[in-house]
Amino acid sequence: MAITLHKGDLPDGLVFGDIVALDSETMGLDPHRDRLCLIQLSRGDGDAHLVHFEPGGYDAPNLKRLLTDPQIVKLFHYGRFDIAMFDKYLGVLTGPVWCTKIASKLTRTYTDRHGLRDLCRELLGVEISKQQQSSDWGAPHLTDEQLAYAASDVLHLHKLKTIFDGLLDREGRREIAEACFHYLPIRARLDLMGWNTEEIFAH
Repeated sequence: MAITLHKGDLPDGLVFGDIVALDSETMGLDPHRDRLCLIQLSRGDGDAHLVHFEPGGYDAPNLKRLLTDPQIVKLFHYGRFDIAMFDKYLGVLTGPVWCTKIASKLTRTYTDRHGLRDLCRELLGVEISKQQQSSDWGAPHLTDEQLAYAASDVLHLHKLKTIFDGLLDREGRREIAEACFHYLPIRARLDLMGWNTEEIFAH
């Protein structure tokens, strides 16, 4: 596994293929208060690229181009949060997207355990550590442990997607899953607009 750290943007010419796994690290869980610190990316080959942001340094034209490229699927686990953070700090609405957490909820209805750690353990036989999850991602220099943790959040998503593709077909839920994925960026934008707790489809 190789982890490559970039400052502020992806370098010119870096290619991720037609599907790229993505995740982010932030100062907290409130997009209006807690800034975006790091974005992790992987093409599914066991390597990860990490983009580290300084406060206010969100130009990132190469990264923005990738996030909005209609020919590249952006693969997340719980993409709702990451997409909202990208919208807030990078000013782009990410798409098209695919989310393993939504796929898990639509297919693994025998459990309420849909976290990435649970999926990796059950479906891949892989244990991932969450020890660094609550560390200071706003630090000017990230530790090797932080970088390894951040990378682990994107390294397994391609394999999980392959499994969930089969499960969605098996359960006859691919069409509804695709509709959910299509709606997900709008759901993230609604969160930013203040409808993060209210169910707008409720009576």
